[in-house]
Amino acid sequence: MNFDNDEDALEFINRLLERLHQADYFNQGSKIEVVYVASGGQHVETQINVGETLPGPPCLGREKAKERPALPDVLCTEEAMALWEKVQRAGYVDDNYQPLISRTQSALLADAMAERLGIREKWKVFETLWNRKYMRSDYNLALTRKQSLDFQDELKSIFQ
Repeated sequence: MNFDNDEDALEFINRLLERLHQADYFNQGSKIEVVYVASGGQHVETQINVGETLPGPPCLGREKAKERPALPDVLCTEEAMALWEKVQRAGYVDDNYQPLISRTQSALLADAMAERLGIREKWKVFETLWNRKYMRSDYNLALTRKQSLDFQDELKSIFQ
């Protein structure tokens, strides 16, 4: 299949996997292999072994999955994990909770998540997680751009 952009392709793959899972299509030991050619010709491959137990969220104070960064407790609650899942499906963050969007959009995302989760020290929390500095400045810059209003509307609809 051909898609106009990477987001459409990832959304299609996620919907397909969800439908197959809901239909209980897989047997123990089944494997799914996805090969995707991203824009620019980059090949992305992944294999999912059905029936394997995937590691839970890598929160501080819990046993961590090796290649995933530890999430602070405020970003590892049940509500936070539901938000992470939504923004991952939207293609805004990767499986390691790292942003796949611009710095200004990342700052808007951090602000929206912090507001929903009641996080007071949002910049400190997200700057540490994403290894970034000056997110407040990125946020202020975002507020001066028209496309940021559209992105904020997208976030509102995703978080509903």
